[in-house]
Amino acid sequence: MEYSAINLQQKFALFDALWQPKVIAEMNDYQFKLAKIEGDFVWHEHPDTDETFFVVEGNLRIDFEDGTVHLGAGDLFVVPKGVRHKPYAESEVKMMLVEPRGVVNTGEEGGDLTADADVWI
Repeated sequence: MEYSAINLQQKFALFDALWQPKVIAEMNDYQFKLAKIEGDFVWHEHPDTDETFFVVEGNLRIDFEDGTVHLGAGDLFVVPKGVRHKPYAESEVKMMLVEPRGVVNTGEEGGDLTADADVWI
């Protein structure tokens, strides 16, 4: 077995596409994904799983039907399963998502921003 750390900045440098999460590690059935986002996403939910957002760089807003949460670099927030939400970033945000393998970024909403699942970098 090879033991080596995963450097987030090196991984972020490998892609430019927005709203296209890339898997960098797995723990049991959970994946650690990096994403670059900017602008408005779609309202969606994940009925069967929570979704963790960890902001590495930038400022992220997550809208809910009954409120909003703001995250800056170093902040983490867990969206509970089944809660409808919509991420938004005024300027580019680099973030990590933690969620089970196979989760679709747009939930059941689909659309142009739906990314392929399980894409590794």
